[in-house]
Amino acid sequence: MADWVHIVIRAFSALVILFVLTRILGKKQISQLTFFEYVIGITLGDLAGVISTDVESNFMHGVIAILVWCLVPFILELLTLKSKTLRTWFEGKGTVLIKDGKVLEENLKKERYTGDELLEQLRTKSVFRVADVEFAMLESSGDLSVLLKSESQPLTPKHLGMKLGTEKPTQTVIMDGVIQKEPLAAAGKGMGWLQTELDKLGVTKENVFLGHVDTNGELTVDLYDDKLQVPQPRERPALLATLKKCEADLELYSLTTKHPDAKKMYQDSSVVMTKVIQDLHTLLRS
Repeated sequence: MADWVHIVIRAFSALVILFVLTRILGKKQISQLTFFEYVIGITLGDLAGVISTDVESNFMHGVIAILVWCLVPFILELLTLKSKTLRTWFEGKGTVLIKDGKVLEENLKKERYTGDELLEQLRTKSVFRVADVEFAMLESSGDLSVLLKSESQPLTPKHLGMKLGTEKPTQTVIMDGVIQKEPLAAAGKGMGWLQTELDKLGVTKENVFLGHVDTNGELTVDLYDDKLQVPQPRERPALLATLKKCEADLELYSLTTKHPDAKKMYQDSSVVMTKVIQDLHTLLRS
């Protein structure tokens, strides 16, 4: 057998073995690596390269080495699930770098972190003043977790006393011009509804690259032809305008009627309508 064919077979076999073992080890191997997992990853890659190209070495010996390097961290991972001491030993623990808006220089030295590196990490979190930080911790993964002071945190609907509806995940109901039936059903919609919405937009499903049903049950599309302008959904703004018209009509009726009971009924209804509009304004105005 030619050497190049031998190398192709060995490389493909090593790739399959690594893929299977990586799936067994879990997603952490390709996300936030601890130092131990980082070393394991480098070693596995090096072993796979060696057994793929070194045609004079014993292939099974290399496979056994890869299995050992995968089996040991797999067992250790199972053990660390039950022992905090082992987790701390193998994965490390976080270090507080900022507390009450004050940089802890001793902890910076301990982690061999410079002031420039700390500021750079803060900027990646859109924080440009250390004084705005209540608490910052360098996690064992190397990521910096930041908690801003209350007065520096962005406003949320809760701060403003606003109540919003429960957010539902956006469902991709069309992809590459093909209707995705499972996400469509998960959004609580049917084929008839989807076709009606596409007709409103004046597009065909074949021209839709991506179609989403958002948390409000509205369809938004991205077309293959970027020159086509798709009209924005207007149902919610139209409903808000209708509610405001009803509120104005009730106020008008209360002013024009001379019957005391009718005047009170219209005034009470107007108050109720005003509250409804206030509660739904944020949801309907966009």
